[in-house]
Amino acid sequence: MLGVAALSLLAACGEEREPLAQGLSASALPQDADSARGRALVVSRGCLACHAIPTVRGPSSAVGPPLGEIGSQAYLTGLLPNTPANLVRWLMDPPAINPRTAMPNVGLTQTEAQDIAAFLLSQPSAKEDR
Repeated sequence: MLGVAALSLLAACGEEREPLAQGLSASALPQDADSARGRALVVSRGCLACHAIPTVRGPSSAVGPPLGEIGSQAYLTGLLPNTPANLVRWLMDPPAINPRTAMPNVGLTQTEAQDIAAFLLSQPSAKEDR
């Protein structure tokens, strides 16, 4: 009987669950936020030195978290509810939000941060890749 209960618990661990951040998409950003410009900025600003992004080729890195499914995370940096507006705030000045972060302030303008947010939120989820 104990074995059946343990198997039931293990089976429940593999269940598909709804993302914690429901409906998180680039559509909540200003209309002129451009994911193509955001992709170019991710490359030119060196984001790949610390982060893996599945749709962008670059060096393999694990300094920062992978950014392929940022839209399905409940929190940014473990502190901010994951919303498009908070993602832009974080991108503009990470140390202002979390002074202990390793992510530097790279001097993004609001428009650049919105473009990067649009790009990150447009990433296909692993669920869509299956």
